[in-house]
Amino acid sequence: MNDLEFKKNYSALIPPSYGVTNPSQSQAQKTQENPQNSEFAALVRQSLSKNSQLNFSKHAVQRLESRSIELSPERLTQLSGAVEKARAKGVRDALILDGSTAFIVNVPSSTVVTMLNDREMTDNVFTNIDGAVVL
Repeated sequence: MNDLEFKKNYSALIPPSYGVTNPSQSQAQKTQENPQNSEFAALVRQSLSKNSQLNFSKHAVQRLESRSIELSPERLTQLSGAVEKARAKGVRDALILDGSTAFIVNVPSSTVVTMLNDREMTDNVFTNIDGAVVL
């Protein structure tokens, strides 16, 4: 009986050195062991894939139609690549020159703000641009 009372009174002071695990700790350890499967990693991947899509503002779509600028799938891929290059350099608002077309892109939101063809680019000053990518 004394042995039982001793264990009861002092069990809180003795650290468990045997195989008892807390279920929440084992889940946290599994997440730490494989960071690729964590919820945070999934959210980061989702955010990156969302940002890699190129968006066009209403103004840019109007300019696309009024200036008869054609965008092929290859050209859109090149434009997305240019936006990623600008993002890697920390550019916020980029001028992307592609032959006879200029695109003004807000890099953090991956949004084409406006576009110009070669006629509008002549004798034009581009302001509020902190980087340029030439394709």
